[in-house]
Amino acid sequence: METVIATRWIMACYVDDVPENGGSCIKHGDEQIAIFNFARRNEWYATQNLCPHKQQMAISRGMIGSAGESCEPKVACPFHKKTFSLLTGECLGEEELTIKTYPVKIADGKVFVGVD
Repeated sequence: METVIATRWIMACYVDDVPENGGSCIKHGDEQIAIFNFARRNEWYATQNLCPHKQQMAISRGMIGSAGESCEPKVACPFHKKTFSLLTGECLGEEELTIKTYPVKIADGKVFVGVD
């Protein structure tokens, strides 16, 4: 039998709060969540804000772009340049680091993030 984990959607911010092709950070409980408006791709992403490399709250200030032939969406930590997939959270370098990712949906000019 498969276990289903329910997602609770929280209203994180308004669409206008997140710069086009950039990120912003919200606080939810004890967590900081980075939200990205990848306007060039017409896509939204959310990850933890904590960079696992040096334990700094910086991911929301990172540069977003695309990696490889598959054009996988990515974010690079602004301090250490470690890059992470915005889809899976996996480090795109050789390090075995990961960041948590969250589902995102947009409705009525609001950004919603799915949390456990």
